[in-house]
Amino acid sequence: MNRAERIAALLREALAPLQLHVRDDSARHLGHGGHDPLGSHFHVEMVSARFNGKSRLGKQRLVYDALASMFPGEIHSLTMHLLAPGEDRDPSEASVQARCRAQT
Repeated sequence: MNRAERIAALLREALAPLQLHVRDDSARHLGHGGHDPLGSHFHVEMVSARFNGKSRLGKQRLVYDALASMFPGEIHSLTMHLLAPGEDRDPSEASVQARCRAQT
């Protein structure tokens, strides 16, 4: 299981996402600090009912808690786009939904 797959597994276990997409952006950071050939820079897009009523920071805390075993050794950078079901979306977020559905 590679790191992106492990991230997805941990998030599925902890947050039961309705939709989830994990992207390894490490290749975009070749030569930068924290680069690891096994993957170190990741982006998560997720829709989860566990985010209902949570602020943006509250959602991020849930993700960081779920992935705590991977910090700091396996994840150097993590960007996130996190939504609760039915949350208002702007047009760019519609593409998030499509990518998540394609990979769940």
